[in-house]
Amino acid sequence: MKTHDQLVKRLMRRPGVRAEVQRIEQEAAELLDALLKARQEAGLTQAQVAKRMGTQGPAIARLERALATGKHSPSVATLRKYVKACGCQRLCETPPSMII
Repeated sequence: MKTHDQLVKRLMRRPGVRAEVQRIEQEAAELLDALLKARQEAGLTQAQVAKRMGTQGPAIARLERALATGKHSPSVATLRKYVKACGCQRLCETPPSMII
């Protein structure tokens, strides 16, 4: 039986798999940029966003780091709370790669 790392390495050799992983990583980067822009334009710190969301500052740091590293995908509900905490109804722009 192959290990997880061996399986990932093998799958990443496939052009279609590699392209899809790159597309998803690009979407995550665009989403993170939009979220950080919303927070910065609102003039809020991570701690202030956390308070508005009813959570702790480290949770916001983990959320932003998770999007940066691709290690975790936050729920849509969490993203909505973050955007609302920043004073937005929605993210100002939908990244082109996220348009269906």
